[in-house]
Amino acid sequence: MTTSSLFGALRGVRIIDVSRVLAGPYCAQLLADHGADVIKVEPPGGDDTRRWGPPFTEDAASYYTGVNRNKRGITLDLTSADARERLLALLEDADVFIENFKAGTLEKWGLGYEEVLARRFPRLVHCRITGFGMDGPLGALPGYDAVIQGMAGLMSINGTPDSGPTRIGIPVVDISTGTHAALGIAMALNERHASGRGQLVEVALYDVALSLLHPPAANWLLSGVPQPLLGNGHPNIVPYDKFQTATCDVFIGVGNDGQFRKFAAALGRPDLAQSERYATNPQRVRNREELRLILQQELLMQDGVALCDLLARGGVPAGPINDVGQALSHPHTQHREMLVELDGYRGTGLPVKLSRTPGRPSRRPPRLGEHNEEILGDAAAASQDAVAAAGGER
Repeated sequence: MTTSSLFGALRGVRIIDVSRVLAGPYCAQLLADHGADVIKVEPPGGDDTRRWGPPFTEDAASYYTGVNRNKRGITLDLTSADARERLLALLEDADVFIENFKAGTLEKWGLGYEEVLARRFPRLVHCRITGFGMDGPLGALPGYDAVIQGMAGLMSINGTPDSGPTRIGIPVVDISTGTHAALGIAMALNERHASGRGQLVEVALYDVALSLLHPPAANWLLSGVPQPLLGNGHPNIVPYDKFQTATCDVFIGVGNDGQFRKFAAALGRPDLAQSERYATNPQRVRNREELRLILQQELLMQDGVALCDLLARGGVPAGPINDVGQALSHPHTQHREMLVELDGYRGTGLPVKLSRTPGRPSRRPPRLGEHNEEILGDAAAASQDAVAAAGGER
């Protein structure tokens, strides 16, 4: 990664992050990785995810450490008027405020966006992350990733006929919501250069989940036919699936007819690409089951890793199915700097690589209340430390 005297494209941007769990903290970490000064504000007992383990570090679960690096951390009991005044003081020189409180919480505390924050801090970009938005038939309801995967249709397209609808194995809605929130904040900060004004950035997990439904949503909007459960298969492309080989499971992704001809030749079956039943993608989609059976039999005689290397270097997307450890240990992961180690912390690297102002992991996740004195001052820090001690740390 190119070095620079500047740390990141967001150097000089200050963010107050009072969000918890995943989408908000992930958003704040993305911005912190690219130079923003993020102050994470936790309640006295800490972010819920500090206890979402094992495994644990000395202070928190891996779930917490995975989305909270590059931040300074303080504790504030925002149920108290004194702590809310301290939060307002922090917002005086902040550019961004990230929160995911239940609907009405900020208003109850006298911190509503329209009534208070937008008037007192006209340049502030306020990012609100919710489950379903603040209004509408489901407005203000709480939302967790897996529940919204089910409600928004993602589970209905994941799984096999035997398994039934299945949760996607990562919190894809939370992570995507955090990414969209970071993008929305960047948009609002860019617009502020012209107008001099901040604005409310609202991102709902439900909306993001619906936006991820490609191509199933596009298919349904055109045909009115819901996507069946296809396992690892693709509704529009064949073969695009997982297969067994003699040595390992592999994924073959054939995107066009030329790639299918190369794939069939590599298997020693050029006749498959010449058959009118399989020569074009629409024909392969119509005859997917019989073609899959033929391909599976041929692939059982192949060394999966060698075949995938041959295919990929010949222009046919293919790769072995690695577990998480194999993926993180792969030489290419190291080459791409996608595994980082810092002061006892290990995590995944930065996927966005800027040539002139690159981001970097520079600070391990904060211990609970670690920066109270630095940020709040001696007296306030002592007060908050006392509250934290009484608040039941893990």
